[in-house]
Amino acid sequence: MGPVAAIIIAGPITLIVCCKWTNWTVITEFFLLGFQGSRFYRNLLFLQFLVVFDATICGNLLIILLVSTSKNLHTPMYFFISQLSISDILLTTNIVPKLFHILLNNGGTISFADCFTQFYFFATSEAVECLLLTVMSFDRYVAICNPLRYNSIVTNDLCVRLIAMCWLGGFSASFVMTITPSQFHYCGANIIDHFFCDLLPVLELSCSDTIMIIMHKEMYIISFPTIIIPTTIIIVSYTHIVITILRIPTSTGRQKAFSTCSSHLIVVSIFYWSMFSVYIVPAKGQSSTMNKIISLLFTVFTPFINPIVYSLRNKDLKKALQKALNKMC
Repeated sequence: MGPVAAIIIAGPITLIVCCKWTNWTVITEFFLLGFQGSRFYRNLLFLQFLVVFDATICGNLLIILLVSTSKNLHTPMYFFISQLSISDILLTTNIVPKLFHILLNNGGTISFADCFTQFYFFATSEAVECLLLTVMSFDRYVAICNPLRYNSIVTNDLCVRLIAMCWLGGFSASFVMTITPSQFHYCGANIIDHFFCDLLPVLELSCSDTIMIIMHKEMYIISFPTIIIPTTIIIVSYTHIVITILRIPTSTGRQKAFSTCSSHLIVVSIFYWSMFSVYIVPAKGQSSTMNKIISLLFTVFTPFINPIVYSLRNKDLKKALQKALNKMC
């Protein structure tokens, strides 16, 4: 059977994006709606996201630079924070530039390959961040619950191995989550009511076997991004941390111990609240607009918030920044 063009109308835009080689119309491009609205509304969002994007890149690069150049920050905790900044840069550079294009053009097309490539790096950065937050919770657990053995347990060799496992696990898990749905057949409408190629809205367009799609959705919700084991480790670690802090006899000692993990706890709370709101809460419980707004938290604003939380609540980072500024002046 020869190729037959398929015309899809999305608002004022008519797209010829498909070709039919078998008994169904195969999608070769997707159309991302993003945030629909007036030009003024979209330009306002563009300016806001541009400020956040620039601040995110500068803030995370600053943390990486300070940790790599300041000898006082050559400790496991700051090494983990710098890796978290690398993950945040990967996430924001993968999502936000395409978001700019969508806002300026009231939607935008993305090829089939680019769509799944974007999801792959999105899933990688989210999985790596999830694993890094788990490693950091373990670091705080040892520092508070076993302070005398901290240097013998959290060695440089262990830190390097943990970071390697985080990145390898992130790339591997996202590959598994991406390769199977990329083999599904996608036909009919190609419009995605989202601002990036998240897997769940993409799977809604698949015309492959229904059972396979449902099974992959359930596996995706339960395991993405390798969420069960890391969540358990974080909960157990902070349970022991809270018990240890409550046993400290003086209020000053309790406050000092809690301050060492408060920044990490804030980041963990924001990350997991937004992730659970999108992927664990049933889709019927929230509109697509609310889904996109919550998705903005962990794709745009969390990478922006992380360096602020760690820098404003950390005396060592502020001292290193002040020292670097004094050298420049």
